[in-house]
Amino acid sequence: MKAHTRETQATMTPEKSLQYLKEGNQRFQNNLKANRNLLEQVNDTSDGQFPFATILSCIDSRVSAELVFDQGLGDIFSVRIAGNFINEDILGSMEFACKLAGTKLLVVLGHTSCGAVKGACDDAKMGNLTGMLAKIKPAVDAVKTPEDQSLRNSKNLEFVDAVSEKNVKLAIDKIRSLSPILKEMEDKNEIDIVGAMYDINSGAVTFFE
Repeated sequence: MKAHTRETQATMTPEKSLQYLKEGNQRFQNNLKANRNLLEQVNDTSDGQFPFATILSCIDSRVSAELVFDQGLGDIFSVRIAGNFINEDILGSMEFACKLAGTKLLVVLGHTSCGAVKGACDDAKMGNLTGMLAKIKPAVDAVKTPEDQSLRNSKNLEFVDAVSEKNVKLAIDKIRSLSPILKEMEDKNEIDIVGAMYDINSGAVTFFE
């Protein structure tokens, strides 16, 4: 499989880009990698890159977007931060990726049993981590069940995963509200903005559609 070129990127649509990721994740689950020569892709992309998707995901070592979607060099922009939340720098990176570099799809990818989300659920405090986890707390507060405070912590994985999903959805809301550039591109169907969850037990990605 060759690296994307300006010509192949131009043929991509938001819908086709999403399908590429779905097919890649299916290959990953089945342990079937696309046939690609990474060193050849190094050479092919030395003069430029033409990715088709931008993926915001967690720093979790089990959730590498390139691996779980079976993509090669030059295929995706990968933005990673613990808890996959939105800030100004990440929005700027996304605007560059979509408006200037031509990606057709923005994915916010959360995952099950997320350590950052667990920390936010437990109201953990430690150095700079305190401020970082505060950005995930709105998702904790937005999940209303269970009401029993003794069940609203990292030991309740069902609650943790519900907060992770809500965190993804709030991130997408922020992209649309804080980036007029990306919102306009979505309204014109130049890009699509979607959320997804990765299951660390099965390797499956479920898209919110």
